[in-house]
Amino acid sequence: MRKLLAVVVLSLFVGPAPAHASNGRVDIDVVSSPKPTLVTGGSALVRVTGTGQVTVRVGWRDVTKAFKIQADGSRLGLVDGLPLGSSVITASVRRGSPAAVRVVNHPVTGPVFSGPQQVPFFCETTAFGLAPATPPNCAAPPVVSYQYRTTRGTFAALPDPALTPPDATVTTVNGRTVPYVVRIERGTVDRAVYEIAALYDGQAPSPTRTHDAWNKRLVYTFGGGCNVGYHQGATTGGVLNDLFLSQGYAVATSSLNVLDNNCSYVISAEVAMMVKEHFVETYGPPAHTIGWGGSGGAIQQYDIADNYPGILDGIVPQISFPDAVTTGGTVGDCRLLNRYFTATPGYTDDQRKAVSGYGAWGSCVNWDLAFASRGNATEACPPAIPVQYLYNPTTNPGGIKCTTAEQLVTQLGRDPATGFARGYNDNVGVQYGLDALKAGRITAEQFVDINEKVGGYDVAGNVVAARTAADPLALTRSYRSGLVLAGTGGLAATPVIDLRAYTDAVNDIHTRFWSFTVRQRLVDAYGPSGAAGQAMLVTPLGTDRSGYALASMDAWLTAIAADRRHGDGRAKMLRNRPADLRDGCWTAAGERVAEPLRWKGTGTCDTLYPSFADTRIAAGAPLRNDVLKCQLKPLDLTGFTTEQKARLRAVFPTGVCDYSRPGVGHRGLAGVWQSY
Repeated sequence: MRKLLAVVVLSLFVGPAPAHASNGRVDIDVVSSPKPTLVTGGSALVRVTGTGQVTVRVGWRDVTKAFKIQADGSRLGLVDGLPLGSSVITASVRRGSPAAVRVVNHPVTGPVFSGPQQVPFFCETTAFGLAPATPPNCAAPPVVSYQYRTTRGTFAALPDPALTPPDATVTTVNGRTVPYVVRIERGTVDRAVYEIAALYDGQAPSPTRTHDAWNKRLVYTFGGGCNVGYHQGATTGGVLNDLFLSQGYAVATSSLNVLDNNCSYVISAEVAMMVKEHFVETYGPPAHTIGWGGSGGAIQQYDIADNYPGILDGIVPQISFPDAVTTGGTVGDCRLLNRYFTATPGYTDDQRKAVSGYGAWGSCVNWDLAFASRGNATEACPPAIPVQYLYNPTTNPGGIKCTTAEQLVTQLGRDPATGFARGYNDNVGVQYGLDALKAGRITAEQFVDINEKVGGYDVAGNVVAARTAADPLALTRSYRSGLVLAGTGGLAATPVIDLRAYTDAVNDIHTRFWSFTVRQRLVDAYGPSGAAGQAMLVTPLGTDRSGYALASMDAWLTAIAADRRHGDGRAKMLRNRPADLRDGCWTAAGERVAEPLRWKGTGTCDTLYPSFADTRIAAGAPLRNDVLKCQLKPLDLTGFTTEQKARLRAVFPTGVCDYSRPGVGHRGLAGVWQSY
């Protein structure tokens, strides 16, 4: 990549320069990217502040005419035609000191910081109405379409946005009544299909003019699941959302922000950064960006906010998990336990629940049925990947292995001896059902039998008799890279509203204790104030309180932006939390209860919506639940017969988990904005 050393002197003349401008000062900033070294696609939205006659250049090229004066007196301009690699954009005023910013431009097809891209990679542009694309970049020209909101409360296609159908509705944005017509743009960025939606105000969007139908706020949506990549994806987090659009929010997302298409928060962060950059260069800078989505969509929000701060200003994770890696431990356990209990009659439902830790044994069963296959090299391959490219241990050992770890191989590394991504899963020393044994809910013989027969996985994800042992390098890298959510990065200053519909009682996998797992990590990082950055709200299943969460997050971020008092980002985040936004829940009758929420607490909300655990916590792990591989201690054989002791020694020849110590390989986060 050829570096271009450019001295930019751009000239933007706005009326006669005042007398004092001869010794003026000018500042320049890239506002479309979180860092000027992360520009993509050959363009950047640049803000210049200064008085008088201002000049701007890229190299010797004058780009002054691109800049327009804004309401705050600054000049905003879209600088395009940037070459790949390094350039310098300089702004100067007559007889004043120039200001310069070095930008580094990356291809719009990526990568930027996510590392080597997967090959092969299969395109799905036609699923979105885009032209067929060529692998592996899968690029297609953008397409703009329009929808309107009908009097029936649905969205319908609108061929001509200038012609309003008789059943069209209106909405109010910033005190103005405007037609409820939505402009939708679809295209490709970073090998993903993106979608951007915003109310249409009758003109083509521009980053340098005021939009009468946009409230200057962006919601970025994320989709759920978790699976191997190697394909573009045929779904997104969704943009046609009445809650957002009716209030004037713009909405953006992409196919690689769906964890079921791409179970890598690093790739998701890169795509979100690039899609947001394109949005800013199309519509202008938003006052703030709110993350939105549930399940795997919540994982992406937590992990992006902590590891790549600045992409999202505040997040609203719903039915949340902290990350894919630590969640994977209980997913694998549930397959092992489900196989054991299916083959071993005589256990009551209460005993199965006690061993699993869940409030309903069906939650563990459904982890097995829905997601345990994602750890197997051949069981859950996306249909978009042609069969001839898939792994087969005999006929195609070098093929695509459909495990979620493959999506993280850039962070984990690949084991040269096996050809698989280095594995972070481990159950050596795990005493399944330990809490159930201590509580007298299973017998000593049952405890021994479970741990004798539960087994583990081989490198391809097949169940075997031996326990699973993690790769030491994978453990360290999982912690250092933030694959295990640390909470010590950008979450320090990111407002969080953790919104959860209560599903523990209906055999669902989205169980409530995971919200407390995130909170515990934050408390361990920052002390008691760690809980203050995360508002936790619980609703009855089937009740929608997303409007309250959105309004509260908007108020929180607006107050932070207006805060000019002394203090860092964390201080401003903590002191500007809305007074009404307290932990709490809604009852089935719709009553709001505001009170502190605690894991296995006894308050009104914690009684209405009790929280339970998972397989690892039921085996003695701490609530923060971030131990991938436990350190070991001697086996306690108290209460077992001589014969049972011998069997337990055979199961645990090197000892059992000592959860009073950090996990093997545990390290602190290596830093934010890591590049691979």
